[in-house]
Amino acid sequence: MNTSYTRLKLACYATNVTMSVVTNLSPLLFVTFHTLYGVSYTLLGLLVLVNFFTQLLVDLAFSFFSHRFNIPLAVRLTPVVAFVGLLTYALWPIFFPSQVYLGLIVGTVIFASSGGLAEVLISPVIAAIPSENPDREMSKLHSVYAWGVVGFVLFGTFFLLAFKQESWHLLVAFLSLIPLVGLLLYAGTPIPKMQTPERASGVLKMLKNPSLLLCVFAIFLGGAAECTMAQWSSSYLEQALGIPKVIGDVFGVALFSVALGLGRSLYAKRGKYIGRVLLLGAIGATACYFIAAVSPFPLLGLLACAFTGFCTSMLWPGSLIVSSDRFPDGGVVIFAMMAAGGDCGAAVVPQLVGIVTDGVAANPAFLNFAEMLSLSPEQFGMKVGMLVGMLFPLTAIAVYTRIRRTEKQKLEK
Repeated sequence: MNTSYTRLKLACYATNVTMSVVTNLSPLLFVTFHTLYGVSYTLLGLLVLVNFFTQLLVDLAFSFFSHRFNIPLAVRLTPVVAFVGLLTYALWPIFFPSQVYLGLIVGTVIFASSGGLAEVLISPVIAAIPSENPDREMSKLHSVYAWGVVGFVLFGTFFLLAFKQESWHLLVAFLSLIPLVGLLLYAGTPIPKMQTPERASGVLKMLKNPSLLLCVFAIFLGGAAECTMAQWSSSYLEQALGIPKVIGDVFGVALFSVALGLGRSLYAKRGKYIGRVLLLGAIGATACYFIAAVSPFPLLGLLACAFTGFCTSMLWPGSLIVSSDRFPDGGVVIFAMMAAGGDCGAAVVPQLVGIVTDGVAANPAFLNFAEMLSLSPEQFGMKVGMLVGMLFPLTAIAVYTRIRRTEKQKLEK
């Protein structure tokens, strides 16, 4: 393979590892910020929402105005934005100790912008590189993200255990070196040309295509199924199943991400028939959500949460594969629209599960149900929230069935 393309792939992989850090950094430090600065859990949860909302705004900007951006320059600047955001996040509380939360918000907005750029630009870069099997290359790219989460969570958890919570600034500063690796790899590397529409009206025309809307809905459901369990598994294992916090933090996120990485790596190695993979993944994820919600056995619940990672592993990248197959000349716009759909599912549905959980736990009408099941109101609320989360992979079964039917028709021809 062309040496420049090999270096470009490595740059894209480094960018996706950076994305795994900026997406999961705040949740890892929730307890630290609550303990050191007294930041409420409501405000901490808002950091996650700000992260995904910022990414969504970037997605929408590129969906409608990609023709106004210098795409190669935007690709190269993505790690720079991440580096600035991470340093702001780490250093602001040191220089402005009376405005810690403001600094966390500012840093989040900056590095979340890099996450949005990565979602919109890195997948089409990989898709534009000549390959014998582009589907597997796309899966490999997304598997790097999953393994990045595993490495980040384990490294971050043990770093804070070894050097105490007060050293979180050093942890974030050290992590800011990762985007610098991507910056160096991009330097002097040619970026393949990617298609963009000449004006925004071309985007509006594409939005009227039912096939594209189906793909966007598919990734919305996939993002919801994946990110809801990823964000809630640790708290669910601790609160609803009574698993100790350290085990919940490590296994709730890391074990889920290991399963996520294994699924994507397996498809990158041997995968084909993406429609069938999507359908089986949605069925498996629905079963895992249900088992996690109703199982009275902590170990079975833990395994169900972890195996959800394997089942949802291809729902996001698989939807991208389907959209790029159906719209081979769509370029950046298609990936931007798909990223917007995925981010919307990743932002809205976990928040919905949290609202349902709080609402059920605080409603006296559900107290008798909780007592009948020997559960506290909080435990019962979390189980109901998990069942609400199950509705999204359940809905995805119908969507992926239609995608699978179209795939079979193409193979028969």
